[in-house]
Amino acid sequence: MKRQVSLEEISDGRLYSRKDMVRAGCGGCKGCCECCSGMGTSVILDPFDVYRLTAGLSCTFEELLVNKVELNVVDGVILPNLKMKSISDTGKAMSDTDMTGTVTEEACAFLNEEGRCSIHAWRPGICRLFPLGRYYEKEKRSFRYFLQIHECPMPAKTKVKVEKWLDTPQLSRYETYINDWHYFLEDAEMKFADGMSDDDRKNANVFLLKLFYFKPYNTSEDFYSQFENRLRIAQETLF
Repeated sequence: MKRQVSLEEISDGRLYSRKDMVRAGCGGCKGCCECCSGMGTSVILDPFDVYRLTAGLSCTFEELLVNKVELNVVDGVILPNLKMKSISDTGKAMSDTDMTGTVTEEACAFLNEEGRCSIHAWRPGICRLFPLGRYYEKEKRSFRYFLQIHECPMPAKTKVKVEKWLDTPQLSRYETYINDWHYFLEDAEMKFADGMSDDDRKNANVFLLKLFYFKPYNTSEDFYSQFENRLRIAQETLF
């Protein structure tokens, strides 16, 4: 999800690489689950997120859509996101008031009764990233990280290396994938907005959903090779 805001307004003014230290350590988020609550449709899932979730939960994407994931339009492209449910539906046995004193009525469908993440080992990339964000440099078709300073209420944060915070194997390859996926979506958005009929846009969205999400990944094989093959098909078909 894109945020059209000034970087100076939301960050410490610095851009980071994966080897840099950043003050993001939250002590295991003890007693807090604010970033899992009231997030609306903002926790968007990319194909690798679905690969990890379906492997970790031994389920299909269709099964996730029953009550954990939903589909929404993001900048003209239909993409899945984690579903928020009312706190009473999650069974979360804790106060519905967050650390800032704000009453929160919705929480992630994967939040358990103790207010902890039930899919922490397979949590999506956006969850791993928070409170960091990605700053995309369009001219270079690349990105760097930034620290969001108004999002996480946990006090006395400690310094941690970005690559350790992201907790993702083969991080260099993952970053290449994230970059490729982001700029593919940007190209698709431009294609959809450039005089494409409503029917053609709908058909293209269905095609992308089936190709990148509904079509099962072989979770016993390397994800990135499978994604690269699908990306090639999508580019040849759309562009």
